[in-house]
Amino acid sequence: MKKKKDILVVGCGNLLFGDDGFGCEVVKKLENIVPENVEVIDAGASGAYYLMTLIDEDIKKIIVVDAIDFGLKPGTLKKIDVDELPNLRKYSFDAHNVPLAPFLKELHNKGVEVVVIGCQGKEFTMPYIKPGLSKEVSEAVDKAVEMVLEEIKNFQSKR
Repeated sequence: MKKKKDILVVGCGNLLFGDDGFGCEVVKKLENIVPENVEVIDAGASGAYYLMTLIDEDIKKIIVVDAIDFGLKPGTLKKIDVDELPNLRKYSFDAHNVPLAPFLKELHNKGVEVVVIGCQGKEFTMPYIKPGLSKEVSEAVDKAVEMVLEEIKNFQSKR
């Protein structure tokens, strides 16, 4: 019998556009080291679409890992509470650019614990392809892995 997953870790971003691939790199390192009750997904640039399918699932906690642009020093990690997420509409006219924040807020309002771990990027190259993270963001990957594992540990200790 497969153990129920109650924590979801979602890595967002695109490996082809510089530091935008941060979330993907973090979840790659997490895939084989998380407990059985944790699902790890590399959502690529489709994080909102994954969350739309999970709204009625039994997930108790979601940890989203993504590159951010908060004007911080490149490589700075920031734990973002759901209340700090921007108020955006769920849909725009661009079907490929569905904002993630409204779905995270909706899940939070349904009782799901939501945490975003963001890393301040240095080089966001879209639409120009430049695979690989900047030195500063690459150096933050292991610390972000530690932050995710700490979030998992804290959740499990409350249960």
